[in-house]
Amino acid sequence: MEQKNYEAREESEDTILPVTPEEVSCTVVEELEETADENMDEPMDWDSHDSSMTEESEIKLTTAPNKEVEEFEENTAENVDDPMNEGSDDSSRTEESEPTFQEPTVSRSADEVNSAHRESSNDDHESMSKSMSPTPQTGATESKRLTPELRLVLVGDRNAIQTGSRNFLVDHDNQRNDEEFSSKLYDLCGRHISVIDMLGLQNPNEFPFNCGIHAFLLLVPSGLLENHYSEGVQWLEKVFGKESLAYLMTVVTYKSDEEREGVVTELEAVSALAENRYHKCKHSMMDENEVTDLLRKIDVMVSENDPHCYTCEEGKREGPPDHKSLEEEMSAPPVSQQHQTVGNECLSDLKGECDPMNEPSEKNEERMFAEESDIGSATNKKGIPDTDMDGIEEKQPMKQSEEIKRKEQSQREIDLLFSRLHLEHNTQQKMTPADILQICEPLKQKSDESEKDLAHTFLQRLMMLDYRARYIPVRQESPEVSHSKALLESRDTEDCDFDALFRSSEDSGQTKESHGHPMDVQMAVFHCSDSFLKQNMITKLSQCQYALPLIVPDPVTKDIECPLWTFRQITKSWKITQIQDDAETVTMKSMPIYKAKTPMVSFLRLGSLSLSKSQLMNSLINDRHMTFFHRNCPGSTRSRHLVDGLAEIAWYCPAGKPNDAFTDCIAFCNLHGDALTIEKQRNILFEKSSVNVVLLPTLDKDGESWAVVSALLKSPKPLICLLVDNDCGSTRIREGKYKMGLKDKSQSDTSEQLKGIIRTIFSGPHELFQLETMAKVSGIKVDENDVVCERGKAAAMKMVDLLKNMDISKIKDDYLPCQGKLWYEWCQLNKDQYNLKGHIERERCKKQEEMEKKRQEQYSASCSKVMQLFIESLAALPPIEKKYFLKWTQILFDALSTGDLSSILQKYDEKWSEVLTLKKQHQKSDQLIRKQTELEQISAKLQSATFGLEHIFREMAQIYEAHKSLNKPPRSTQTDWSKYPELAAELLISGHPMELMDGDAGHVPLIWITSLLDEVIKKIGNQNIFVLSVMGIQSSGKSTMLNAMFGLQFAVSAGRCTKGAFMQLVKVSGKLRKTFKFDYVLVVDTEGLRALELAGNATLHHDNELATFVVGLGNMTLLNIFGENPAEMQDVLQIVVQAFMRMKKVKLSPSCVFVHQNVTDIAAAEKNMDGKRRLQEKLDQMAKLAAKEEVCDAECFSDIIAFDVQKDVKYFAQLWEGSPPMAPPNPGYSESIQELKNIILSKASQSNGITLSKFQSKIKDLWNALLKENFVFSFKNTLEITVYRRLEEQYGNWTWALRSNMLTIENQLYTRIENGQLDTVAVTYLHKEMSKTYEKIKSNMTAYFNDERDKEMLVQWRGRFESKIKEFHDEQVHKVKRKLDEVVQQKKACKKLDDDKVEFEKILLQRSKELAQQLKDKAQDEEELKKQFNHVWSKWVTELTGDTKPINSINLEEDQFKILQDHGIEWNLIEDSRNSGSCRKISVIGDYFEYVSLTKHQDCEYGDPNEKGKKKNTTGQGRSFWSRWKSFQKFFSFGSIQEKEALKARKEFPFEEQNLVRSLVDNVEEQTIDLINSKPVATRGYSPIYLQEVAKTVKERVAEFESGRSYALKKEFEVDLLLYVLDIAGAQLLKSHEKFKMSNDAVTFVESKKTQNYNIFRSFCKGNSSAVVLGEMISEKLKASAIQAVCNKTAIDMAGEMKCNFPAFSGNRLTMEKYMLKSLAEKENFEGFMTYIRHPRKQAESFITEEVNKYIFEGRNDEAKKILKKNVGDVFRLLEQALFTATDHVKTKGGNTHVWLKTFYALLKDDLTFDIISSQNFLDIKNFDFLTEEINKGLQSVKEEMSNLSVDKIKEARQKPDQILIEQLCKCCWVQCPFCAAICTNTLANHLPDDHSVPFHRPSGIKGWHFRNTDELCINFCTTDVASEGSFYPHHDSEESIPFKLYRNGGPEYANWRITADESKLIYWKWFVCRFKSELESHFNLQFQGRGEIPIMWNKHTKKEAIKSLDEMCE
Repeated sequence: MEQKNYEAREESEDTILPVTPEEVSCTVVEELEETADENMDEPMDWDSHDSSMTEESEIKLTTAPNKEVEEFEENTAENVDDPMNEGSDDSSRTEESEPTFQEPTVSRSADEVNSAHRESSNDDHESMSKSMSPTPQTGATESKRLTPELRLVLVGDRNAIQTGSRNFLVDHDNQRNDEEFSSKLYDLCGRHISVIDMLGLQNPNEFPFNCGIHAFLLLVPSGLLENHYSEGVQWLEKVFGKESLAYLMTVVTYKSDEEREGVVTELEAVSALAENRYHKCKHSMMDENEVTDLLRKIDVMVSENDPHCYTCEEGKREGPPDHKSLEEEMSAPPVSQQHQTVGNECLSDLKGECDPMNEPSEKNEERMFAEESDIGSATNKKGIPDTDMDGIEEKQPMKQSEEIKRKEQSQREIDLLFSRLHLEHNTQQKMTPADILQICEPLKQKSDESEKDLAHTFLQRLMMLDYRARYIPVRQESPEVSHSKALLESRDTEDCDFDALFRSSEDSGQTKESHGHPMDVQMAVFHCSDSFLKQNMITKLSQCQYALPLIVPDPVTKDIECPLWTFRQITKSWKITQIQDDAETVTMKSMPIYKAKTPMVSFLRLGSLSLSKSQLMNSLINDRHMTFFHRNCPGSTRSRHLVDGLAEIAWYCPAGKPNDAFTDCIAFCNLHGDALTIEKQRNILFEKSSVNVVLLPTLDKDGESWAVVSALLKSPKPLICLLVDNDCGSTRIREGKYKMGLKDKSQSDTSEQLKGIIRTIFSGPHELFQLETMAKVSGIKVDENDVVCERGKAAAMKMVDLLKNMDISKIKDDYLPCQGKLWYEWCQLNKDQYNLKGHIERERCKKQEEMEKKRQEQYSASCSKVMQLFIESLAALPPIEKKYFLKWTQILFDALSTGDLSSILQKYDEKWSEVLTLKKQHQKSDQLIRKQTELEQISAKLQSATFGLEHIFREMAQIYEAHKSLNKPPRSTQTDWSKYPELAAELLISGHPMELMDGDAGHVPLIWITSLLDEVIKKIGNQNIFVLSVMGIQSSGKSTMLNAMFGLQFAVSAGRCTKGAFMQLVKVSGKLRKTFKFDYVLVVDTEGLRALELAGNATLHHDNELATFVVGLGNMTLLNIFGENPAEMQDVLQIVVQAFMRMKKVKLSPSCVFVHQNVTDIAAAEKNMDGKRRLQEKLDQMAKLAAKEEVCDAECFSDIIAFDVQKDVKYFAQLWEGSPPMAPPNPGYSESIQELKNIILSKASQSNGITLSKFQSKIKDLWNALLKENFVFSFKNTLEITVYRRLEEQYGNWTWALRSNMLTIENQLYTRIENGQLDTVAVTYLHKEMSKTYEKIKSNMTAYFNDERDKEMLVQWRGRFESKIKEFHDEQVHKVKRKLDEVVQQKKACKKLDDDKVEFEKILLQRSKELAQQLKDKAQDEEELKKQFNHVWSKWVTELTGDTKPINSINLEEDQFKILQDHGIEWNLIEDSRNSGSCRKISVIGDYFEYVSLTKHQDCEYGDPNEKGKKKNTTGQGRSFWSRWKSFQKFFSFGSIQEKEALKARKEFPFEEQNLVRSLVDNVEEQTIDLINSKPVATRGYSPIYLQEVAKTVKERVAEFESGRSYALKKEFEVDLLLYVLDIAGAQLLKSHEKFKMSNDAVTFVESKKTQNYNIFRSFCKGNSSAVVLGEMISEKLKASAIQAVCNKTAIDMAGEMKCNFPAFSGNRLTMEKYMLKSLAEKENFEGFMTYIRHPRKQAESFITEEVNKYIFEGRNDEAKKILKKNVGDVFRLLEQALFTATDHVKTKGGNTHVWLKTFYALLKDDLTFDIISSQNFLDIKNFDFLTEEINKGLQSVKEEMSNLSVDKIKEARQKPDQILIEQLCKCCWVQCPFCAAICTNTLANHLPDDHSVPFHRPSGIKGWHFRNTDELCINFCTTDVASEGSFYPHHDSEESIPFKLYRNGGPEYANWRITADESKLIYWKWFVCRFKSELESHFNLQFQGRGEIPIMWNKHTKKEAIKSLDEMCE
């Protein structure tokens, strides 16, 4: 290309005018820099370059405003090799008259520069320290110039960097003027970097915009990135243009390490920053490593950009105009001419008649056309007659010069065209499908477009199959005003009218056409697209029935290209009509068009014609559609720039009807332009055509066209000459040669005659044309010869070579074995395990073993050669090659099956015709049966013959699932299967559809889909998506609609092409993302309903399953209704309505839009309204039917889903405008598509979408539920469950905050009451104290429900939880009020004793003091002092308490015996119960049969009948005798008869009655505890009446129980139960009585003061002052109080610590359940398990207490010690402050000891309890500072002692940590499953209306369920039972059984449970049954046998697996 241009320049050298030095410098610099860039990686012959360019021939540049920049340009012009000028005359390039630039530079050869450039990437940091000093290059004046390898421009904030000599990029210290820019050349690591400093520059007038810039560095100081970045980008775009942003690198500078950390946060906050296009470095820019990294990033950016450097054309640059004149500005060459020579002809053209900013004038166009004709005739080499060569030689230089100017003018116009269409940057950076495959702003229908948006609008409309994309009206941006308008209006005369009639357009001032030619727009988009977008574009053009580019001239290089690749996706179908044996047969053909061998008719014109060749061709193909664009089409213009030389091709495809123009497929090719001047394309078409049709004005042997016609006449190929100016008829000149005149003929006549000639020619032998043969034509470039395309094809061919010559129906069986029979069988087994009968668990285990076996077979078969090749290529190929590989694979696979499918369809059609013929005979003959069998075989073969890329991905999925299920590593010959999801995820993200549901197997591969979406989330994040699904009848145009709407690639064709469901991601554009709340739209395309391949019930079930799945997945579902057949509509609507009904019942709320396609008259509004009314009626009717089937109340469709028939129904016109296969798409269809898209986007903008992870969960939930028979009962919304669990955790945190605050308030008020400072607790005061915390909690709740990501789902529980929090708050307030009121009452009850205590202490103190005075002389004798004190102490006690009645201890055992005797219980029964321990086990035993007498009043023992009714021996001797006698009988088999009767009787006491007795025991125990807790023992003491009430209650409950039974409970039961509950009551009474005694017994109180008074006595004896003694007393009293306060506070803190950080307590109710079960398994304690099963709350309380003890008291007590120590410090700081304040108060305001004590006590009233010290004996204290010192001394020792306080002291807290946690954690739901006793895990105790639920149930036998009238325990899980066909008896006396599927009908205890039918079974409970099998059998006296036999697989589970399985509970 370049060489031709330079040769042309040499030939036209004489005509070149002188140009200015500036023009030369700019042009040569740009030209050579770009050449250097292109050849950077190629070896260059520098020696020859140097030798050919002497110093005299160097170009000398004039002085520019900045010398260094011009020096760089000069260097570039001199040192870059120009391969286009080798061997040219160098002297022609010298201009010796110009002055040279004098500033010297360093000399360096080009080899050295290149070497440095290559080696710079390998230099290490050590070498950089030597070479990175930025010094300007200097050297000798005459030395060679140095070329910069990178040119960087610094823009932004000058304060961002510190300039200086050590700055690597900006080394000048002096501040420059901000109105100037400076430039330096640096030698960095051997690389030469040009740095242009424009920091702070606002008006860059002097900047050399024609310089190639590799990077703009935007410098921003840290802390200002967000504002400065946006301002910098705006400035850069304004000054340099929008294209410069691709070369932007943002550099954020920092001054300190602290700022450096903030930079990272700043960068993350600015989402607009492009990836890897930013850098951070120090303010000084002196760090070598940072600068090196910056240069590396710049290198990467340069390599990614195309072109590598940015050059700004001044004509396109925005911003203030510079100093250049208009003439200079106009002389700047366009971008595309950087490789072309600039001469004086450019300048003359610009100054003269050719203006690139306007269209050429008509005169110029005529002149150019004439020149073109002349040149064409002069250059023809084939068939041109001899002419005067001398004349030609004389004219040749002039003609060549004119030709060069014409080409340059044409190139400028092409450049201008691309610029006007805003495609100039896409000539290098091609548009890709990703640019189109995104949700953009909706197009406006019937509106003019600005020219800059024309290309984008064209593509968008084309993708929507709108063939009017060619005819988009263009809006004039600044239309000129017609100057003639005013003139005509002012002179209204006949002369004026006459003048106006003949006035030209120029005279009238009317504007010329200014919009581009429609074909120019099409071809401009084509040239600016990459090969994949070209392919999509051509495919859409083909669907629009437009002609396609076959031979395309390159607008820049002028090379001829055949875009064969773009045809590869096009498939054509047609019907061939043949007459054989006088019978007409029609054969259908369908194949890829590139493989079709058809005749081709080529049309060419020679010279200028008055009629349109293209229009004539349209009349032959489809006279109703403009297949070929012609001059009379809308929008056509006289000028066109990209069309001449273009050859287009179109195919006529007959429909097999009588009115077909031709009977077989024919290709028509049209060469645009004058064929005389387009020799190369003309010759190619002559060679490849079957028939050549030439249009010319007339036949003239002297004319230019005669040589061409003469050659064609000599050719053996048929020729048709159409003479425009001749009126001759159709004439056959000779065989295959025809001529026909067109003058005065109508186009229809011409068309018919021409068709006749063509049919005649093709009726005989003729050549055929095949697209693929174009690749062999010499002289043209084929796009498929591109290296990356060939590599992709080579990789695909490796697979195809393996499949060639194979029966297509066997490919999948041989090479894709995992997805065939093995996968189908696995799917069936998976479905079967949800519908089991008989021994369910054993059958389930059997099914699971078979499923594992199928997976093993898949694993063994998963290494086919085809899959290996595919995976290896997919993993190893680079991105572009991978795209080609996938496309080629799809193309070649489709080609493999197309031929076979056609033949199979042909056979099917023939066989079906034979069957119909036989059926008409109404005979069921053997022949008919045989033919039907053959037809079925062909049908099966047809199904297996479909083979495509989707089957490869399906095989990938199954290989992955097999390996993942078995968890096996890949074999050595296999690829790594774990990488498969990652590979597929990349394709899904890039826009490739992925199979969601396998259509052949009707199954969702959950393991594969889950892993695939996991990888997508890893790559793009957990983005929000909007899921749009489509559903409708088969072949109703669902996929076509989606493809047209979003430009997708879902397969489309008649029949069941889409099988199952496919999903495809479509990205939302940046602009719309601000409007929408999601980032992607995920489109789900599904197979059609009511498939012909399926039949009967299978169809209905499959369709219902598919509809439910698709509707459930989508945020919105498009319901596609085809045609107006009411029956078909009814079937589809019934399925759809039922699916929406199910969604409502499982709390999913998708939206829907009905699309009614193929409606005949959609324009009639009245008909539309009538259609909507009928649709509404149908929907309401279907809603009622579905409501009956789904057991739901619904009268109309709007009761099920929000639906507005006016807005949510869209009518579509039919797809085709006419009859296929030649019909184009209906434009009305495209309009409907756009309107529907707008509706969807409008609705979507109101949706929050769904995250990818939630979508993943929804797939699992929906599919798992669909596998069961009852979807609604089986659906388990995992996402909803997860959100609710998180809410439960938050609720636990909120309630704990309230509880802990209330505990603190309670402690404070309790202390006040104990201190006598409070005697009434007001509720208002408690509310006030709680208000701050309560308001904070309410605020947190509001924020949580408003701001949480799942707020739409949370809203359903908001009201309930808000009310629950209020209830909890109020409950806490009233509970504390009750507790404190009791304390107040106790305090009041002890008022007298409290007063006495004060008096006692006062007296004891006085007496101790007096005694000390008497014994002062014996103070040294400690023993004597003790003796004397003890002697008087007993007297003092007697004196003080002599008149007070002491409180005695209680004897519970004696009281119990007396009460039992009063109730007629014999001693021997009591003794036996105590000795045997039966009374202690009555609550945990499993079998109560021994306690039962089946006949009332009948003795239970089978002893001597004569003894019945006699009084029992009360000594116990008789009982022992009979016991021994029974043992004797049993040993000698004497009792066999009685034993048999007993066994018989046992069956009459069923398990259900056992449970009732067990419930009686539980209820009595609970009632006893409540009764004792209600007694005022702590305030009034113990009374035996309390035990009597307990015994009376037990008797009454037992009697009440027996009254409703047919059997009686033995006396032993009553005795054991009484002893059991009396022991429980006694323990509680004893504890409360001891507390009462300590508080109310005067003697106890006085005795407790002995030590204290002895210490006082001893202190006085030693002569201590009153202050010392008082200090000791206060210290001693505060010690106990401080310890108590610390323990109380630590107990609360430790409870809070465990609640927040201990795993078992920090989550929700389910989390605690998990850890409780783990603890039980580790202990393997059967009794503990049974307590958990029967009394779960009791076990939970025991677990909490145990864990608290472990955490605080057993080893792991570091945290407890830390908290204890902190609280000790807090208390002593409080004491120190109180001491200081009390002393300061007395000193400042005056007062005595009484005042000091009163003040001190007041300060501690809320925190410490204390006994009041009488001040009467200490009134002599005057020095209170001394008193404070003494107290501090005493407290110091106390503090030291408390610092080492044992954590065991926490046990003495008023409220223990375990009690606090029990109240917090156990206030939840404890309802148990009626089948398996699993505990409802809801955190709320009352969670109505929500059902009880549990994630995992258990085998029912754990609770004792067995089969009626047998001793066989049941091992079925209730989750299995509710999906089975079995039934159960809800109660032991029930007469009728209830089907498990209707278990809620079993009664109230069943109705409120939600038991999901699934296989969610913990290994834990299987292990438990196996581990404790014998214990369970013994406990229930039943067996695991028969139907209750334990499956063998259960025994394989270990305890470790069981514990690990508990993790599934909280997933």
